[in-house]
Amino acid sequence: MLRLGVPDLTTTVVTRTLTGLAAEPWDRTAVRRLVSVAVLFCGALAGGLLTLRHGSHWALALAVALLLWIAVAAAVTAAERAGPETR
Repeated sequence: MLRLGVPDLTTTVVTRTLTGLAAEPWDRTAVRRLVSVAVLFCGALAGGLLTLRHGSHWALALAVALLLWIAVAAAVTAAERAGPETR
């Protein structure tokens, strides 16, 4: 299995997405795959630049902050969809 320089981080997801882009006809799912690869690339670039310029602790802090933001947004969205009876 292909691996990056980071322990336990496989490249399977990105490889499958790129294979799907190359092998399957272009439709809505292809656009979604292309966007997901672009977002992964931008995240890797931002994390790499942040690590080079300011150290790995800032890159980790940004990743944790984004994860918390997404978790809170998901919880708020789930609560809104559930309706007032579950609050």
